[in-house]
Amino acid sequence: MSTSAELPLVRPVLSLGEATRRLQTLCAIEDFASIHGDACLVVDFDLLDEPVSEPAASQAIDALERLACPHLAIARTAPEGVAKALWARFDVAVECQEDLSPVVAMCRRRPLAALALVQLLRHSEALRVHDGLIAESLVYSTLQAGPEFSSWLASRRPGKPKVATAGPAVRVQRDAAADGRERLRLSLNRPEKRNAFSAEMRDALVEGLHVGIADPGIGEILLDGVGPSFCSGGDLDEFGTLPDPATAHAIRSTRNAASLLAECADRVRADLHGACVGAGIELPAFAGRVVARRDAFFQLPETGLGLVPGAGGTVSLPRRIGRQRTAWMALSGARVDADTALRWGLVDEVLEPAEWNEQGKGGDG
Repeated sequence: MSTSAELPLVRPVLSLGEATRRLQTLCAIEDFASIHGDACLVVDFDLLDEPVSEPAASQAIDALERLACPHLAIARTAPEGVAKALWARFDVAVECQEDLSPVVAMCRRRPLAALALVQLLRHSEALRVHDGLIAESLVYSTLQAGPEFSSWLASRRPGKPKVATAGPAVRVQRDAAADGRERLRLSLNRPEKRNAFSAEMRDALVEGLHVGIADPGIGEILLDGVGPSFCSGGDLDEFGTLPDPATAHAIRSTRNAASLLAECADRVRADLHGACVGAGIELPAFAGRVVARRDAFFQLPETGLGLVPGAGGTVSLPRRIGRQRTAWMALSGARVDADTALRWGLVDEVLEPAEWNEQGKGGDG
């Protein structure tokens, strides 16, 4: 087998030619599977090998869609021709080993969650927002009942005593918008927990969005956060507290802030600062316009918990940055800074702190 001494990540790292040949065999699904053997398929496009024909590439692409493990590609120079078409169908495609190593590590550590993530992203790529959110919730619920999430829950130390929120979980304010109509400002308001997204906050945000959707006089819906961060992600103290995954799915299907944000996206602006983790980027990514302060960073940590993004991120992020970059964020768990987010299209504008303050945006840093 062709392997790369430069990429001692999994065994084997395949050349494009060898990967294409093996993906055409009847045993490909069994040979590459998270349930046994290697946790992922890694293909080095730069390994010297024979050319790949168009028919062979077409068959390999069909196999990639069905493969029961994440498939990862690395190429230091941009692929061309037939190779370019193959490159586009890998779950993750990167240009350097530094970006690939944490992805492989996650595939090994959480193989079931990693598989579920990439299958969900493949499946949802062409779905409507609503259908994608339902698929996400079903996958999330399945993993809630799985061994990897149970292992994470068992490893957690008891949390600190809960601190009561001083005021509503979402602050609602109506004022004048630039176009003369009203603006509805929805401010996440649990600064003592860096606006960790709790059930109370979800319900309050849903109520606020219902108002914004129902009232045509509201020209702009502004989503921001009080305190040092926009949102630090799901409230870990509430993880695993619902009675069962089926009930959790029913709740997500009924009170879904992501679905409502998508419905009124053309009127929504999200102002982000500090930590924008998990729900803290999954939800605002639905907004028609996203503005970030220079200190903002973005992260999807759910796979490390044995889950997938569950606040709409497998639907919202691919529509902004594509399936491969979304998979990379979720499988690496890496932080993405504001400049990278702007280059990718995850945010639409980055402001320096002075500009942020001049415009009177939320967050006290």
